[in-house]
Amino acid sequence: MSERVIPLVDQRVASLPARVPAEPVPATGLLGDALGRPLRDLRISVTDRCNFRCSYCMPKEVFDKDYPYLPHSALLTFEEITRLARLFLAHGVRKIRLTGGEPLLRKNIEILIGQLSALRTVDGEPPDLTLTTNGSLLARKAKALREAGLHRVTVSLDGLDDAVFRRMNDVDFPVAEVLRGIEAARNAGLGPIKVNMVVKRGTNEHEILPMARHFKGSGVVLRFIEYMDVGATNGWRMDEVLPSAEVVRLIDRELALVQLEPSAPGETAERWGYADGSGEIGVISSVTQAFCRDCNRARLSTEGKVYLCLFASQGHDLKALLRGGACDEDIASAIGAIWQRRDDRYSELRASLPPDASGGTRRVEMSYIGG
Repeated sequence: MSERVIPLVDQRVASLPARVPAEPVPATGLLGDALGRPLRDLRISVTDRCNFRCSYCMPKEVFDKDYPYLPHSALLTFEEITRLARLFLAHGVRKIRLTGGEPLLRKNIEILIGQLSALRTVDGEPPDLTLTTNGSLLARKAKALREAGLHRVTVSLDGLDDAVFRRMNDVDFPVAEVLRGIEAARNAGLGPIKVNMVVKRGTNEHEILPMARHFKGSGVVLRFIEYMDVGATNGWRMDEVLPSAEVVRLIDRELALVQLEPSAPGETAERWGYADGSGEIGVISSVTQAFCRDCNRARLSTEGKVYLCLFASQGHDLKALLRGGACDEDIASAIGAIWQRRDDRYSELRASLPPDASGGTRRVEMSYIGG
């Protein structure tokens, strides 16, 4: 087994300035990047804090009681987030996902949801507004989230066996509370609900079939995600990746599956339906089957940096423009220019890259910009 090295230098501050281009980039809703990919999906991290310590995201060895989380003054305010979201929508974004850390730890997040739900896309429609959560606070918040204007939730759940789940979240949190949160979300009308399971070989692959059996016929869409090499703190190794093709074969042997068409352009999950019509599963294969060519997502960090790829090492600082008095047109032009230069396709190139293709610069942590 290779030695695990945990870098202790905090490089969240690494960023590029978001410059206002000399030639304005108008917000027409038709923005494309250098590879012709449109901007359709904005993921907004509202906090860098989480109450779980999952080893693949926020391992306890790094994110301990002395970890220097961002001070509140560094975070974007709800008004700043809403202003930026409105400008992204003007460039063609149709879906907004709130992430973290754990987004339900952000105080009064219902106020932000209300502000975002009042925005409109270039087609005059409300954006598809969703949120990813570990489910720990969902039972008590689901009704308020729906009343504020949230449409859907995605819940991270890596197994049904209580001992396995407690070990993976590393804070001894019981799986029953997450299941209670999922039921509360269903009762509140936050659906269709998706449940994401990160599959790590040697840790929880034996939970694949129990998860499939549990959610089959429930209306919940279960998605299996390959363990990814995000950031630098999770000790990722390729031999811990269980390819999605193996997940599909495992389930299909007991619960017959048929492949379904993608639900939307740029959809990250490959969809499979149960042959008896009792629901579907999805697999997200960013390691073994890259989907970079259709990626239409931008990620906004909790302190206002826009990242163009989950595997990026630097973001572009929009907060400096916000707090420096820039007008909407200038900020929109800066966003447009950043996206137009985007040529990221890390997952497609992964196999051909040298072991340290970052030149010593750490990739951003998933806990900082969301999954």
